[in-house]
Amino acid sequence: MESELVLSYTSAYLIGLMGSAHCLGMCGGISASLSMALPVGAGYRRRQTLMLLAFNGGRIASYVAIATLVALLSTSAADQYASIGPILRTLAGSLLILMGLSMGRWWQGIRYVERLGSPVWKKVSPLTRRVMPVDRTWKALILGGLWGWLPCGLIYSTLGWAALQPSVGSAAMTMLFFGLGTLPSMLATGYAAGWINRLKGNSRFRQLTAVLLIGFGIWTLPLMHLTHSGH
Repeated sequence: MESELVLSYTSAYLIGLMGSAHCLGMCGGISASLSMALPVGAGYRRRQTLMLLAFNGGRIASYVAIATLVALLSTSAADQYASIGPILRTLAGSLLILMGLSMGRWWQGIRYVERLGSPVWKKVSPLTRRVMPVDRTWKALILGGLWGWLPCGLIYSTLGWAALQPSVGSAAMTMLFFGLGTLPSMLATGYAAGWINRLKGNSRFRQLTAVLLIGFGIWTLPLMHLTHSGH
């Protein structure tokens, strides 16, 4: 069991790391704007670092909170319906495949899934205006916590993966490692936005990431695990 959890956490981290190009499109702009809004002068780099860490800390914390909620619901459903496991595995694998197809720019079907989160975001997004302008670290923390609810196919794909975990705690840890995987590129956005944007636009990098995500999705599907069990 312990080795399986390590594999899940590692996989979640890699999904976050590989999906960085998508993260930059969804959250990179707001992350970069935090740096640009700060007055240049003594202590600028320290303030910039604190702002970026606070925003991304809040963002990752919201992922953990969402995963905890999803895991509570899925665990409750699994207790009532024995067949829920394969359904969740199919959903998680399908979402990862859709995310890979979107990232490779082969098909944007994941956008239909992202629309499911729009009603929640309509309730949350007005709250972001209350912390504007983001001139304090605590405001960046709150903004990150709110921004984590932005409808995102990559987050939904990983939440499906988290719902497969054996406990609520391991589901939360899965999303924590996913968030940590997104952290390098999100921090780099604040420090080196130009270089990151060029990487995001590199078709080979994007397509390699897409193929790997599709591979994760296929590996997650129940059929693959039934075949493995048979051997």
